[in-house]
Amino acid sequence: MMNRLALARELNGLTALPGVETSVHGVAAVCDPLGALYMPDAAILVVSDLHLEKGAAFARRGMMLPPYDTLATLTVLSAVITRYDPKLVVSLGDNFHDRVGSAHLPEAFRSLISEMARGREWIWINGNHDPDGTVDLPGTSVDEMHYGGLTFRHEPRGGLQTGEIAGHLHPAATVRRREKSVRRPCFATDGARLLMPAFGVMTGGLDLRHKAMKGLFDHTLLIAHLLGRDRIYSVRFGNLVG
Repeated sequence: MMNRLALARELNGLTALPGVETSVHGVAAVCDPLGALYMPDAAILVVSDLHLEKGAAFARRGMMLPPYDTLATLTVLSAVITRYDPKLVVSLGDNFHDRVGSAHLPEAFRSLISEMARGREWIWINGNHDPDGTVDLPGTSVDEMHYGGLTFRHEPRGGLQTGEIAGHLHPAATVRRREKSVRRPCFATDGARLLMPAFGVMTGGLDLRHKAMKGLFDHTLLIAHLLGRDRIYSVRFGNLVG
C-alpha cells in the first residue's frame, strides 16, 4: 500500500484524471489509482476503510506497529482531494480502527482533516470498527447516505443489490503477468453495485473469490479495477487468478 503514498506525492496538485471511467446504477464515476472514487456530475469523492490510528489501536493492546499509518493515509487523502476539489467527501466507515481512535486523534492530524474539509461537506459513514461516529471532527456521522439513486453504506447487503456503494470487505484480485501472479486491491463492480478498496495504507485485502463475496455480484458482468503503481488495470472476473 505504501506505493500509493509515493504516487500521491508525485501526483499531488495535478488535475489530470488517470483513472478509469465506470458507472454504478447509471451514475458516472472515476476509479482513481489512489483508491478513491470520484463522481464528477455531483462532485462527490468517496473513500472507504481509512482505519486511521490503526497503529495506535494496536499499541493500546500491547502490539507495537510503526506509528506512521495515519499521516501516510491522510497524505494520500489530501492528494485526491486537492486534485478533484470535491463538494462532498464521503468516507464509507471504519474511518478509525477502533471506537476510541477519533477521540484520541492527535491535534496535528485533527488539523489536517479540518483543513481538507474546509469549504466542502463531509460525511462519515459509521463502520463496524467505529459504530459511534467521530469526535470533534468536521462533518456529519450517519449509518448510511442516499443520494441520486445510490446508497452509500459501510457493509454491503447480502445478495444482488442495485445502486449500492460499500466498503468493509477490502476487495482484492490477482492477475498473472509475465508468468508471475500479481495481487492488488481493487474496485469491484458489475454496474449495479460497487465495492470500494480499503484506502488506509495499513490494510489488507480479501480476494473476490472469497466466500464472503458470494452472491454479491453478477459474475458475467463483474470487473475488477486493480490499483496499479500509477494506473488502473481493469480485468473481467473470469480472467482473474484464483
